[in-house]
Amino acid sequence: MRLFIHVKVEIFSDVACPWCYIGQVRFAHAVERFRARGGEIEVIHRPFELAPGASTEGEPLLRALERKFGAGFAQMAPRVIDAAAEDGLVMNFDKAVSTGTFDAHRLIEVAARQGLGHEMSERLFAAYFTEGLHVGDPEVLARLAEEIGVKDTGEGAEEVRAQLARAHALGISGVPLFLFEEKYTVSGAQPEDTFLTVLEELAERTGQTLLPPPADNCDDGVCAV
Repeated sequence: MRLFIHVKVEIFSDVACPWCYIGQVRFAHAVERFRARGGEIEVIHRPFELAPGASTEGEPLLRALERKFGAGFAQMAPRVIDAAAEDGLVMNFDKAVSTGTFDAHRLIEVAARQGLGHEMSERLFAAYFTEGLHVGDPEVLARLAEEIGVKDTGEGAEEVRAQLARAHALGISGVPLFLFEEKYTVSGAQPEDTFLTVLEELAERTGQTLLPPPADNCDDGVCAV
């Protein structure tokens, strides 16, 4: 058996995107199953801003969404909430605070340099959608970083800007988007089994052998600019 150690997956997402939260959790579960079969994968979190240049003053998320989607949001929200619940996530849209997310992305970049990018990303999602914390507030970000054990060096802004420009150059207009080996893309919060199938197919294309699945192994969405 050869380990699947040379595959890179870049996840383009925004901490203000509920489908990104759902998609990231589903993909993480697929990666766990993939690794249980002898595979390995490098996951890199990439920034995307649904509202570039948005103010960090903060306003109720419901007000911001109703302004953007109008009456359509009332129909969309229950579907998102139900989909999140299936993966054990709680979406409290009534508590969430809409804000610019550049600084949150910068913090994820700093955390990634310390080997805690995934943990920082998940913490920010939970803070935004479940706890209703204002993730554009520097004091809130500092507290969340401390919880995860991240030392904020103040760096990362140039890298975030470069990656945002790259996302634009790649033509990305909706997230989450999963870019495999800079060649293959999967968009939306796909089911866990779909992500696993993609990983298995990539392993097959490179001629790598995985262990058979354990004997007891038993609606997607996209947020757009």
